[in-house]
Amino acid sequence: METRVSSESATQYEGDAVVVGVFENAPLLGAASDVDSRLERMVQRLIDSREIRGKPCEVTIVHTFGRMPAARAAIVGLGKSAEADLFTLRRAAGAAARMLRDRGCRRVGFALLEALPGTRREQSVRAIVEAVYVGLYQGGERKSERGLPDDLDEVCLLGIADEHGESAAQAVQSARIGGEATNYARRLVNLPANEVTPSWLAEQAIEVGARTGLEVQVLEPEQLRELGMGALLAVARGSEQPARLIVLRRRGREGGPRVAFVGKGLTFDSGGISIKPADKMHVMKSDMAGAAAVLAAMGAAAELKIDLDLMGVIPAAENLPSGRAYRPGDVLTAFGGKTIEVISTDAEGRLILADALGYAKHLGATHLVDVATLTGACIIALGYVAAGVMGNDSEFVEAVISAGERVGERMWRLPLFPEYRPQLDSPIADLKNVGGRPAGTIIGGCFLREFVGETSWAHIDIAGTSWSEQNEPHQIEGATGAATRTLLALAERMAGGMS
Repeated sequence: METRVSSESATQYEGDAVVVGVFENAPLLGAASDVDSRLERMVQRLIDSREIRGKPCEVTIVHTFGRMPAARAAIVGLGKSAEADLFTLRRAAGAAARMLRDRGCRRVGFALLEALPGTRREQSVRAIVEAVYVGLYQGGERKSERGLPDDLDEVCLLGIADEHGESAAQAVQSARIGGEATNYARRLVNLPANEVTPSWLAEQAIEVGARTGLEVQVLEPEQLRELGMGALLAVARGSEQPARLIVLRRRGREGGPRVAFVGKGLTFDSGGISIKPADKMHVMKSDMAGAAAVLAAMGAAAELKIDLDLMGVIPAAENLPSGRAYRPGDVLTAFGGKTIEVISTDAEGRLILADALGYAKHLGATHLVDVATLTGACIIALGYVAAGVMGNDSEFVEAVISAGERVGERMWRLPLFPEYRPQLDSPIADLKNVGGRPAGTIIGGCFLREFVGETSWAHIDIAGTSWSEQNEPHQIEGATGAATRTLLALAERMAGGMS
């Protein structure tokens, strides 16, 4: 798909369709007003008849019948003007792209840059382009017959004056790579667990490294035993698929921060001996969404040539019940020597992350950020709207949340007060892996904090945001690629000078 910028207006673009935005109960402005004039007030008449209401993501297609060079105009709702933000713009652009693709359009111009007058042009450009890539993804990787084409042939950002063309084109390039990385993560998560095994995930990392120049190291069980990674090895013990620890490296400037992205890679989670209910267990192929986000973000960071010393660390395993599986009551020794009493084998993600976080710290990381579908309790707390974020460094945590805000991923900080820690006290080990029902998401964060020491660290719980249960106007059901763009935006920010 060609993505470009142009100084053309909505009424000049010679494509299959142009997209303009309207607000609820508000006069037509800018490109929407120009299109309305060329269409002899057709848009306003549809508004007056309540056929166009301006509701968020509502898309109405009208044919221009030669009154404009483009054959169609797509009128997309932006909701109430007082509530409109980059999240609104993203969803609107994605919804319009999907509908126009489904109607057979191949070349589409977007005249939405004026929708948020207080927003920097580059931010709006990035939001629209990323939304188009994410919106056009249609999954179905293993369908025997594919339906519609995945992409449009051309996406053109309209109304960009020549003096802004270079910076806008750079924003388009970054957004394209971010959107493609998000969709790559979605494909990994959507694929079935009989394909996506720990060793297969390692092969994907090697392919990404070969394509982008990343250094890749894959540690196998014997090496993990030598390193003392008893937690990761224990989780994998019940499966025929051996564990892997995948390490990707991008060398950046000397003297700067060394950032490690750590992604939970449970390629399937049955709960182990503490087995999950059968209902929706098939979705547990998505328990490697954190790993997918890290792998995709690492590849994108390399493609963008971000000048940052960056690592991706992915502990990969299957959690299955068998005669060899670890049990409730077992005591494990994690990398670095801490002992863990297992209360539930279904709290396995924090176990494999304990080894991975400790190893990333051992490799010299100055900043750690882990991404994991860690707790169902996060869905109870924040629903499917926002990820939970915790950490031991307020400045770094706020940088993570700000990166998410920049790329359209909502996040909310949860506390790690010291009063929570006693829930993890164990009579026979250094700590337990669960601490009861109260504050389940926070207790997961408390557990992980035990393995990072004083290193700046943030934890992103994407349990509620990594998977969509239904088709929405701006994206299909299934994996969302959550946190991929946040990690990429964080890398860009830290390369720009944050220490």
